[in-house]
Amino acid sequence: MSTLPTKPNTRIEVLDIYRGFAVLGIFVVNIVIMHSTFINQDAYLAQFTAPADLITQKVLQLFFYTKFFPIFSLLFGLGIAMQVLKRKNEHKPIKGFLSRRMFFLFLFGVLHIVFIWSGDVLHLYALLGFFTFIFIKLSNKIIITLALILLCFPFYDFFLESFFNTIHFEPYVYLSDYNGAKINDIITTGTYLEGLHLRFLEYVTNLPMLLGFLAPVALSMFLLGLFLGKNKIVNKLELFIFKIKTPILVVALITNLYRVLFLEILTDLDCYKTELIRTLFIKLMVICDVAMGLFYLWLIGWIWYYTPWQKVLNPLKYVGRMALTNYILQSFLGLILFSSIGFKLYETLKPVETLIIALILFCVQVILSKIWLKHFKYGPLEWIWRCLTYKRLIPISN
Repeated sequence: MSTLPTKPNTRIEVLDIYRGFAVLGIFVVNIVIMHSTFINQDAYLAQFTAPADLITQKVLQLFFYTKFFPIFSLLFGLGIAMQVLKRKNEHKPIKGFLSRRMFFLFLFGVLHIVFIWSGDVLHLYALLGFFTFIFIKLSNKIIITLALILLCFPFYDFFLESFFNTIHFEPYVYLSDYNGAKINDIITTGTYLEGLHLRFLEYVTNLPMLLGFLAPVALSMFLLGLFLGKNKIVNKLELFIFKIKTPILVVALITNLYRVLFLEILTDLDCYKTELIRTLFIKLMVICDVAMGLFYLWLIGWIWYYTPWQKVLNPLKYVGRMALTNYILQSFLGLILFSSIGFKLYETLKPVETLIIALILFCVQVILSKIWLKHFKYGPLEWIWRCLTYKRLIPISN
């Protein structure tokens, strides 16, 4: 029985374009966090009042924040479902394969956190992937219902805080002695080991955000991806995109109206100061942001299948084929740009400058990925991951 992985020539190009697009958006968001950590970000950004910087921050809020993480999560769930169903159809073992694949992805995530950047999501995806066997056996109705509940439930913070109190865990104390100036000093002048220690503290401090915000959204989109994969929507994607044209445009219009109202009006209302109202307003904003991310996928699909502009999207597929490598590479570039082991640019750039740098570096990634894929079948980390998963050396040269 063959244990070789799927050959590159069987890939669905539009999925690689989706992945490349997600990697671009994630980098645009992550570079802002790499440049100024959450603890000091609002104070740092508040000093920039030039039109270009204010416009940049509005662009990020409207078109990037909370749009691309859901896309990445959906594509991950879709990919897992496609792999599981393919192996099932070919009567190949699944449990061992999937367990190894998720274990090594988790390991990649942990190494990413320890040695490069604390904002990793790979370990979270790996943990979700371990439960694929349970979720994929559920009925379509249950999968969609769970996805909607996970996305729409507004009170994760309350239950998470209660849980932390029960186990006497206080994540915020880990950075209680660190202000923005001290963090800046460690990142720009400290040793690599001091930076490593800071990354651990940042990760633990950000656990409420990881578990109370990112994890529910990730699981919701993971389930949606499983649903799409389980029902083989990819095999009829062109027709599916055409069929949902009207509802997706209506949803995009409604959710974008709310997003503009939230950013420009609702946060200034007196009722926003009430915790319950604020929680509900923010949850609606998150739902609208996720809807915007799904609209991006529909729009890319429409351009790909129903317009002559495919060439505009083509460069994204090179990054998408090497999504894991490029994702980790972006974090490494951030380490070099902002920390003491590189150019020490932490909290020295304007918002518009960080955006421009992200776009330039992504273009470089497109070029490097295209050159690499002329000679090799897989990205370097993708190849390592495959070899570990399949327990054998897989040929990498074209």
